[in-house]
Amino acid sequence: MKLRPTLIAVALAVACGSVAAKTVRIANQGDAGSMDPHSLNESFQLSFTGNIYEPLVARDKKLGLVPGLATRWSQPSPTVWRFELRQGVRFHDGAPFTADDVVFSFKRAASEGSDMRSYTASIKEVRALDDRTVEIETNSPFPILPDVLSLVYMMSRKWCETNRAEQPVDRRKGVENAASFRANGTGPFRLKERQPSTRTVLVRNGTYWDKVESNVDEIVFTPISNDATRVAAVLSGEIDVMEPVPLQDIERLKAASNVKVLQAPELRTIFLGMDQKRDELLHSSVKGKNPFKDKRVRQAVYQAIDIETIKTRVMRNAATPTGLLVAPGVKGFAPELNKRLPYDPEAAKKLLAEAGYPNGFEVGMNCPNDRYVNDGEVCQAVAANLARVGIKANLQAETKATYFPKILSRNTSFYMLGWTPGTYDAHNALNALIATPSDKGQGQFNLGSYSNAKVDELTHKIQSETDPARRNEMIREAFRIHQDDVGHIPLHQQSLAWAARRNVELVQLADNFMPYKWIVVK
Repeated sequence: MKLRPTLIAVALAVACGSVAAKTVRIANQGDAGSMDPHSLNESFQLSFTGNIYEPLVARDKKLGLVPGLATRWSQPSPTVWRFELRQGVRFHDGAPFTADDVVFSFKRAASEGSDMRSYTASIKEVRALDDRTVEIETNSPFPILPDVLSLVYMMSRKWCETNRAEQPVDRRKGVENAASFRANGTGPFRLKERQPSTRTVLVRNGTYWDKVESNVDEIVFTPISNDATRVAAVLSGEIDVMEPVPLQDIERLKAASNVKVLQAPELRTIFLGMDQKRDELLHSSVKGKNPFKDKRVRQAVYQAIDIETIKTRVMRNAATPTGLLVAPGVKGFAPELNKRLPYDPEAAKKLLAEAGYPNGFEVGMNCPNDRYVNDGEVCQAVAANLARVGIKANLQAETKATYFPKILSRNTSFYMLGWTPGTYDAHNALNALIATPSDKGQGQFNLGSYSNAKVDELTHKIQSETDPARRNEMIREAFRIHQDDVGHIPLHQQSLAWAARRNVELVQLADNFMPYKWIVVK
């Protein structure tokens, strides 16, 4: 029997469609903690949920600002920004995206339990002028507001109200709601299946408003905590993409015929924080006082850390030691201040003795073991360094699923954190990590409550300053004060290392985000 031309065309189309359909299997050492885009200000979670949800202002392949759910923005007055919303955008459930959703999303992101409050702290009011226009008024002039908005994702007001998810999932209190396991965004991928810590499946959004530079129809994400298992999976073809690549396996994977390794510097800074607020530490042998309130003790901890050995042995030279909480490439980075205190165990012992701890003391130390590159091993090395000067750090290294709720509730005396400014501007680190914590979001990730009134004053002025030279000088002054106080202990910027099958093309960004809309399978 002879097929008519129209039937042949249909048959070929069906056949080609089935061949063109692509599934990409991705593995990471940890899982996204929730599908709620406002529940955790952690880059992996925001990277993952950023494939489902979208901001008003997006980023391109060079991290520059581009239109997202807003097509353009303007500043009618020093404290007011106007955003014109994209027409024809629909949420995954078919509901239209409107200004009402924007007002709701910003209110939700600024509410109790949200982990995105440091991004909304400067906002006084968000108001809808009509269905397609929104104004955001700030407390004072804020010239970098569009940069700040690129990680505040928009949610459907109707969906949240219908599913009783008006408030964000509060990871600190273990509170969950429908947004923990379900999702309804406007992004290029929809959530099909969610099994926390096991498997999450995304599928292409066939009604997406924009062109997608990808031929991927399905993403199957699997957390694989064991390094050796993750490496074996990519070598055998069980998975197509993995990150991070264990440092000890980089050369092995580079030599494999079917795998490629992508490496680049990352904008993230890894550092240690200390509780400087409580009169008595939660987890310490010292009773009745807090050793970390004494600058001499903080400096002793700093100078006891052999950062070069950590770099060469623990990080296998895939790290750059730093003296600042921001990396080169972040706006406001001051290279002249990027100097560490010298490694000097004898000086550390002397400082401890002067502070009244000639025999040292014990303190609890909290670290993740599946969030940053060799995070658990870095903390082990730090603990070993401290032991040599008399400080016994009782290390508790754990999965990020339990680690972040603990330290974000400030149930810690001494902790590790990594930070990439979501705005790619130093003000973000000053406001979120260094400024005195407030109930409006300032200092939200200053988990040890370091506080200096002059730094707070400078951070506020930096937010409003429009002259680049004056602004940069104020940033330098704030960092100088913070360094002199030994407010935190910077360690290093880690390097990115991803591995992928040779037929998979990826865009590797310096913030370690992985937009699936740019993955192409050849």
